[in-house]
Amino acid sequence: MLDLEVVPERSLGNEQWEFVLGMPVIKGVHVWYNDQNPMQMDLVINLSQDGIRLLFDPVSQRLKIIEVNNMARVKLKYCGVPFNAPQISPTIEQIDQSFGATHPGVYNSEKQLFVLNFRGLSFDFPIESKFEPRYAHGLGSLQFPNGSSPVVSRMCIYTGNSLIDTRAPPLPISCFHGNCYVDCIEVLREHNETQGLKFLLFTEGNGVGKLMDPRKRAIERIVRFGDSCQDVISALGCAGRVFYKSEDKMKIHSPDANKRVRSRCSDYFYNYFTIGVDILFDANSHQVKKFILHTNFPGHYNFNMYCRCEFKLPIVVEKYKPQLIQTLDSDEEELVITAHSKWDTVQSYLLKPEQQPVILNRSSSTNTSNPFGSTFCFGIQDMIFEVMQNQQLASVTLYQSAAMSQTKEGIQS
Repeated sequence: MLDLEVVPERSLGNEQWEFVLGMPVIKGVHVWYNDQNPMQMDLVINLSQDGIRLLFDPVSQRLKIIEVNNMARVKLKYCGVPFNAPQISPTIEQIDQSFGATHPGVYNSEKQLFVLNFRGLSFDFPIESKFEPRYAHGLGSLQFPNGSSPVVSRMCIYTGNSLIDTRAPPLPISCFHGNCYVDCIEVLREHNETQGLKFLLFTEGNGVGKLMDPRKRAIERIVRFGDSCQDVISALGCAGRVFYKSEDKMKIHSPDANKRVRSRCSDYFYNYFTIGVDILFDANSHQVKKFILHTNFPGHYNFNMYCRCEFKLPIVVEKYKPQLIQTLDSDEEELVITAHSKWDTVQSYLLKPEQQPVILNRSSSTNTSNPFGSTFCFGIQDMIFEVMQNQQLASVTLYQSAAMSQTKEGIQS
C-alpha cells in the first residue's frame, strides 16, 4: 500500500517519488485516450493497482489532475498527519479535523455525491438517496443513523479553486533535471526552402545572488543546415542519445545508382528527447543534413519517447483562382502548419492530385507486430510529413534541398 503526502495545488508523493502537477507523461502503465480525436479529451494514465489516475491535458501533455479513486489502496496524510489509512477512515469529521474549515459542500443530485472543496483539493462523499438534503446547508447538516458518516470515495488534486475549470500548470522547475524544454520551434524558410530551426527554450537558471534558488530561464538558439556537431552542442547542449544509422530502408525509393552505394561509415542522429527533435549529421562532413520534429501523439509507435515538439512551419502556397483568370499572376499566401494541424485540412494546399504516399510500418527486432498500424509519408518540397491514420501528424522531416547543398559546396570550394 502506498503511503503518500497530499500537497494541495501541487503534488502527491513521498520522500522517494512524487507526482507533481505540470509534469510530463510517465511510462509503464495503462493509457486511455481518444483514438480518433486525441486533442478532444484528456490523456489518462491509470495506476489500477494503486488506486490512482493521472489526467493530462491533451494539448500541453502536462499533468492536470491527480485523482485517487480507490482510497483503500493508499495511505494519505496532510502536513505529516494521516487522514486515510487502514486504521483511519476518511469520514466527514476526519477531513474537517485534518484540513480545517471550508465552504459548505456542493450536492450533485444526479450522482448522489457531496463534493467538499478546498483550494486545489476536493473530496467526493457518496450520499444515499434517503439522506438527500432538502436544503443546501452543507454536508455537516445531514443526519445519519447510529452516528455513521459517509467516507471519501474520491480525492482530486489540481490547481486553482475549481476542478472543472482547472488547467495544467507550466512544467515545474523540479522536473527539469538539467534538461532544456521547448516553448516553440520556428522553421526558418526562404523561397520555400528550409534553412534551419529557431529554438525558443526553457531551462533552469538561478536568481540573482541566490545560487540555490533555481528559476526558469528563456533562451533562443538557431541551428542551420551545415552546422557542425560542436555548433549544435554549443546551442542546445548534449543530446540525450547518439544513434548511428545501420540501415537506410528508404534507399529503395532513391535513383538506381544510389541504391547500390554502400557507405563505409554511418550517418548519425543527435536525439533531443525533451525538445522533441532529432538532428542527423553526415558521416563524412559531420554537418547537419536533416531535422525530424516529433509530435508525440498517443497511438504512434514512438509515443512517449519524445516530448511534443511545438513547431511552426510556414509554407508559401498559391491561392486557387477561377480558370478565367489563370493567365494572371496568382497571389500567394502563407500556410502555417503546427504540431496540432490535421493532415486532411492542409493536404489540399500541398499535394498534387496524382501524388501517392509511401507506407511506413515500424516494428522492433523483438516484436515484429505493430499494434498501432502503418503511417503514411508524403514528400513535399524539402519535407516529409508522416501522417497517422486519424490524420494527425506523427512527425515532420526537414532535409537540405539539392540546390541548397550544391550552393554551399560551391562556396566552400
